[in-house]
Amino acid sequence: MLKEERQRVILNEVALHNRVLLTDIAESLDVSIDTIRRDVKELDAEHKLKKVHGGAISLGFTSERTRNTNVYALEEKVKIAEKAVKLLKDGAVVFIDGGTTCLEMARLVPEPLQFTCFTLSLQVAFELLDKPNVDVIFIGGKISRDAQIAIGGHTIQQLSEIKVDYSFIGTGYVDSLYGLTEFDWDIVQLKKAVLKAAKKTVLLCISEKLNSQHRYKTCDINEINTMITELEPENNLLNLFRDRDIRLL
Repeated sequence: MLKEERQRVILNEVALHNRVLLTDIAESLDVSIDTIRRDVKELDAEHKLKKVHGGAISLGFTSERTRNTNVYALEEKVKIAEKAVKLLKDGAVVFIDGGTTCLEMARLVPEPLQFTCFTLSLQVAFELLDKPNVDVIFIGGKISRDAQIAIGGHTIQQLSEIKVDYSFIGTGYVDSLYGLTEFDWDIVQLKKAVLKAAKKTVLLCISEKLNSQHRYKTCDINEINTMITELEPENNLLNLFRDRDIRLL
């Protein structure tokens, strides 16, 4: 495979999943890790992604408080966010996850809406601070430099002490049979804690992630109450999820 083709694959994977491991890309392309490391270093120098230890993350995943135009599939994520905010009610207590789709949801929260929001995402917390009627409670812990979220045992402990009406979460991979999966074991433990802390869980997921899986399992698909994609609920791409006791929006 030519270098240009490899780098195109790398950029596509980083854009879709926000973060990838060098080992995974090397295995999927059947090349050495050193080859992928050189590709990632070159793409980083060209400001097409950000090189991190053992992998790479998308530029949209590292945005500051200003609106970032590097977010992959932004139009689709905005559609998902528009559907998600309709589930918010005055007086509710919710959790909003980190990630680019959840950040779009936070941006679209109507200012008159009054509710309490727990989050472990610095970006989501900052965005919600601009909403005058939202009480923002940040779940602290060690801050991931890559994802800008709180991680670790202290964060999980705090999650175990709350119960929210809805949790709005993202995922790296979702499959109708294997459920929600990630490549990061620590992230899986966080998401498991979020699921336990919620009466109902809403998954925000662009359709490109459907029918994909990775090594560590977060939960079965029927542990999610609602899945929101940019598609219409009747779309044939959702057929495999239709009989999984899950609401589709």
